[in-house]
Amino acid sequence: MMIGKGVTPERKTAMEIKEYTEYNEEDIKKLYSEVGWYAYTEDMSALMNGYKNSLLVLAAYENEDLVGIIRVVGDGSTIIFVQDILVFPEKQRQGVGTALLQAVLKRYANVRQIELVTDNTEKTIAFYKSLGFRELTELGCCGFMRCP
Repeated sequence: MMIGKGVTPERKTAMEIKEYTEYNEEDIKKLYSEVGWYAYTEDMSALMNGYKNSLLVLAAYENEDLVGIIRVVGDGSTIIFVQDILVFPEKQRQGVGTALLQAVLKRYANVRQIELVTDNTEKTIAFYKSLGFRELTELGCCGFMRCP
């Protein structure tokens, strides 16, 4: 199922966003490696299982080439969590991440809580705030994470 197409002034070729239904380990490993998410590529079978058990995975393509991906977990009714959003470095700041996240927000417009965790950098904070996300402290909340 195709979600959408778009061409921006920065992008000369059309981008297509569609559901990612056939896991391609080579493409996924390359994408995660190029953005520096090596903790995920250390156990590709765990990552594959994560994809299989995700609520939704959307991919952005240009001319049939994968340029970005977004992965959502949750129940799809009361809460979703944007687990991964990755765009190849040479395609960043060209609207790919925005298009992927907007497709998720549109699809889950009636979900009460849409959450994510990201790097604490000016760039990432500005990106998510530009799309309507707020830091948990702004909502009178705090977050916790347990990692090995």
